Amino acid sequence: MVLSGADKNNVKAAWSKVGGNSGAYMSEALHRTFLSFPTTKTYFPHFDFFSGSPQIRAQGQKIADAVGVAVAHMDDLATALSSLSDVHAHELKVDPVNFKLLCHNVLVTLACHLGKDFTPEIHASMDKFLASVSTVLTSKYR
Repeated sequence: MVLSGADKNNVKAAWSKVGGNSGAYMSEALHRTFLSFPTTKTYFPHFDFFSGSPQIRAQGQKIADAVGVAVAHMDDLATALSSLSDVHAHELKVDPVNFKLLCHNVLVTLACHLGKDFTPEIHASMDKFLASVSTVLTSKYR
């Protein structure tokens, strides 16, 4: 999916509003994913699944870091996320559907926290962006 210049600007604007809360927001999105789609827990059998658990917070920070890299490298997501794609495909063997589920919950979490700043335009741009990230992360499965 090709991101327009407006999409890129919207994504950068939204991510800048997230700011220092990125780890907490991504932890919340991960927790929402585990609650809404319990089969996603199979990749994390050692986790405590309450929202404040150290494992959820640590994994949420990893997700936030990856999204931050993706935001910084929107013009070349494939290269920027290549090693992360390898890990998810070959080592963790995460079901590709889980990326879509997590992306949905990232949007929900951002909408909850950004409020009026999460405009329909930003929502659409973030959705396209996260779909692109998800596509890159599942590209090594093919």
